[in-house]
Amino acid sequence: MAYPLRIGLKNSGQATTIEALRDVWRIADEAGFDHVWDFDHLASIGPDGSQRSVYEGWTLLAAIAASTQRVRFGCMVTGNTYRHPAVLAKMAVTVDHLSGGRLEFGIGAAWAEAEHEMYGIEGLDHRVGRLRESLEVLTSLWTKERTTFDGRYYHIKDAIANPKPIQKPRPPIWIGAGGDQMLQVVARYADVWNVAGASTPGAAAELSQKLDEACTKLGRDPGELRRSVQHMWDGRERTVLLDRLFQYAEAGFTEHIINCQGPDHARVAAAAAEALPDLRATVVPLAR
Repeated sequence: MAYPLRIGLKNSGQATTIEALRDVWRIADEAGFDHVWDFDHLASIGPDGSQRSVYEGWTLLAAIAASTQRVRFGCMVTGNTYRHPAVLAKMAVTVDHLSGGRLEFGIGAAWAEAEHEMYGIEGLDHRVGRLRESLEVLTSLWTKERTTFDGRYYHIKDAIANPKPIQKPRPPIWIGAGGDQMLQVVARYADVWNVAGASTPGAAAELSQKLDEACTKLGRDPGELRRSVQHMWDGRERTVLLDRLFQYAEAGFTEHIINCQGPDHARVAAAAAEALPDLRATVVPLAR
């Protein structure tokens, strides 16, 4: 199945300003990008530790919904352990309605041990099982009149969840994953896979092949699943970005997210907007 090349921007919400976030959203909306993203952490991540400022991801999504007119958007990716799935389902529906049906629902199992320890959040030890159950609850609440679910981690009894999403049957589900167990979750539940744990196009292609095999075992056509990748970029070497995007597109990745690196996120987003015609011209969408 052939998919069009789609390109987005990301300002994670970490070590940035509200003004810079709004600038990136505006550039994505006005310059013709397909989607725009933030992330979902309660404390900063990376080599500089947990001291830097971080804005809450889903609150930012509501602001994106209100600040933009056209571009689709989401959280790359929501940490499942941070919220009960019934709460998350309601948040997602609200944002989908605020935006007129433009939400891309990104989710993962969560991984940041420091956050779970400092805030007393449980569930990281069984995070894959929790994610499986959460996805069952989410999709049921979005699509069924009543939901009853008696799992190991979540228990829902005759639950009502109205309104339903604008998008039918539900917003597209993006799952970030790299491990074998998580690829099985992707194969069962995702519309889009965001590759994690692969630092080169070759490594990503190997994981993509594993995902194909996981889909086949479930009886699912691997071509139904779109593949996505993030590109860290500082806005300076356009040829580097073009080459990286082309290599991943050759490996079957059609969804590309340019992660605008600080400190001047808006400058990087503006540079990406200038490069966008070249980025689109570089890659002919590949049939899987």
